[in-house]
Amino acid sequence: MSGTFVGMPPFPTAASRALEDAQLRHNLAHATGTIRNKRSRLVDEINTTYPWEELRLAGAGVKEAALLRLGDQLERLEASLTANGAIVHWAADADEANRIVIEIAQAHQADEVVKVKSMVTQEIGLNEALAAEGIAAWETDLAELIVQLGDDLPSHILVPAIHRNRAEIREIFLRAMKEVGRPAPDDLTDEPAVLAGAAREHLREKFLRAKVGVSGANFAVAESGTLVVVESEGNGRMCLTLPEVLVSVVGIEKVVSDWAELDPLLRLLPRSSTGERMNPYTSTWSGITPGDGPQEVHVVLLDNGRTNALADKVGRQALRCIRCSACLNVCPVYERTGGHAYGSVYPGPIGAILNPLLKGVGQAGDAGKQVDSLPYASSLCGACFEVCPVRIDIPSVLVELRAQVVDSHRGGVPKPEAIAFKGAAATLSKGKRLGFVERFTKVGMRFGKRFGPWSSARDLPAAPDESFRAWWKRTDGGRHE
Repeated sequence: MSGTFVGMPPFPTAASRALEDAQLRHNLAHATGTIRNKRSRLVDEINTTYPWEELRLAGAGVKEAALLRLGDQLERLEASLTANGAIVHWAADADEANRIVIEIAQAHQADEVVKVKSMVTQEIGLNEALAAEGIAAWETDLAELIVQLGDDLPSHILVPAIHRNRAEIREIFLRAMKEVGRPAPDDLTDEPAVLAGAAREHLREKFLRAKVGVSGANFAVAESGTLVVVESEGNGRMCLTLPEVLVSVVGIEKVVSDWAELDPLLRLLPRSSTGERMNPYTSTWSGITPGDGPQEVHVVLLDNGRTNALADKVGRQALRCIRCSACLNVCPVYERTGGHAYGSVYPGPIGAILNPLLKGVGQAGDAGKQVDSLPYASSLCGACFEVCPVRIDIPSVLVELRAQVVDSHRGGVPKPEAIAFKGAAATLSKGKRLGFVERFTKVGMRFGKRFGPWSSARDLPAAPDESFRAWWKRTDGGRHE
């Protein structure tokens, strides 16, 4: 897995900065609230014919069954893809996956590629790796295009530009489109339909010119060797059908056994992500069809820490994730800080567990500190579990990861927190010690309010005038009061 976003500090520091941006908080609250309400209406609707909870259980069961037999399913997928004419590559990490894609593009003398929106290619830093070799990677999803043209970073799984409003998007289009292709019209307004039209005209020439397309996949069907991409705009369909060569980078956890197992997942995903009954575009491809679509298809099956996550008995359930972003839309922490504070392409509650599972906790350096901070980026309210379509118990995984972070840093110079807890343990273990310390409660709380970083963000109650022990002694257990 590639590192965190360049220069991103640990979550508490990044979150504090984000909280100072009132426009960001307004944009996030409006967007997440809208998606949240749409999802709720669709869930209520389906409950009238089929219990939503049963659908969640079915989706979780499909993903869990695939993970339990992951090795067998991947071999079956490889065999089916190969029989269909696709070329299958295995990549242990980001560097290997990037090298495979670069070599394919270079073999076709391509100096540019068009891309379907893909979390996994962001995870491995593919755009940056291609750019280093002189190959431009054009994002074709509208939100991803906004992020790319704005020289920005994505902040949401489903809506990467959720932190931008339409006035900001108009300015980005006017400033940046002309530098990389067809310019935006001079009379461009900030009406959504007009902005989408400008993006369509800008991208059309790239679709028609590119020799190589790059995609990820929402699901991979082992039985038939079929990859599946769901989307809302049609740009993915263009990338998947127009180029001569198609390269799909797919996380190994995306595999399911057969088409029947797609059924609950394709009903859960659109309702949970965009609040729709079904995705406007569901594209499937199974290798090569002579005379139709790309005539050279490559599939890169990527590990990049996924087998490490699979070995974690509690955390492995994170690999069920279908990237719907429902957990982000209900998370009170995400709604106030945005996705950039998480320092990864996977923000929000799922990012707070997925990044440490893929990367590993207790690593050295600033990147290690940033990853170790993520399990604490939660209030543990449980809203994320309630909406997760595949029932990932994110709060339980967060607690487990917090324990792993603490265990990974045992030994060496103890942290102030560790010293404080050891002192508390020594005090609370003996009644006489506790009684002695209680005499200084007022002084201690006064000092804590002025200098304690923990208390600076919390309201501490006022110390009582008399301790319970003193009251008990004075009143003989309340008999003389």
